[in-house]
Amino acid sequence: MNPTALAEALDTAAREARPLPGGGSGLTGTAEAYAVQEALVARRLARGERPTGVKLGFTSLAKMRQMGVADLIHGRLTDRMEIPDGGRYDVSGLIHPRIEPEVAFLLGAELAPGGDPAAAVAAVAPALEVIDSRYDGFRFSLPEVIADNTSAAGYALGPWTAPAALGGLRALANLGVLLELDGRTAETGSTAAILGDPLRALAAAARLAGPLPAGTVLLAGAATAAVPLPPGTHVRAVVARLGAVRLTTGEAA
Repeated sequence: MNPTALAEALDTAAREARPLPGGGSGLTGTAEAYAVQEALVARRLARGERPTGVKLGFTSLAKMRQMGVADLIHGRLTDRMEIPDGGRYDVSGLIHPRIEPEVAFLLGAELAPGGDPAAAVAAVAPALEVIDSRYDGFRFSLPEVIADNTSAAGYALGPWTAPAALGGLRALANLGVLLELDGRTAETGSTAAILGDPLRALAAAARLAGPLPAGTVLLAGAATAAVPLPPGTHVRAVVARLGAVRLTTGEAA
């Protein structure tokens, strides 16, 4: 397995919206999968993209059991993935986009492995993540989804709230979450679906991808199942006490 060649194939699949067959990459372990991910992200940075943060995957215990894994996975975010709150997002260049509601953290200080997560957080926000596997039919092995930068495609952030305004980050442990498509409820859930408490995602991200510098955005993981995201759709996610975040799919403005 050549990490550079697979990274190029995944990059081309994303840019041309032509999926690769899953299960045929030859990847067998997570170490080589992250080497591919690193090479894939490096291609994006070489084109002028700027790193903005980290996202976690498999933060749901049910999803871990489904995939037969015992740990989380992580991917990288860039500024080209950012979608303005309330903005338009062109999904025509994606393969089979889906969307899910999340909680996002903004680091105000570096977070190193073993550090105090709560002390590093400057703010928290409701978020939407667009995912789009570059493998045909969303079928892939664990190493393949890692190599594919954990299916990352785009993200939108709602208003930031300081931890003090919530009475501390422990307030995030069990908040209601609503995902609406065109004004109709698509999914409901709780922030408790994120590792039992989204605060745990901070320590996990530092362990897996740290140290994380100040200014890092962390998408802590999905609070509900992901749903298909067709063109012409108005999406709203609401996290109790944090507020709402919105986007509309269609041609970019």
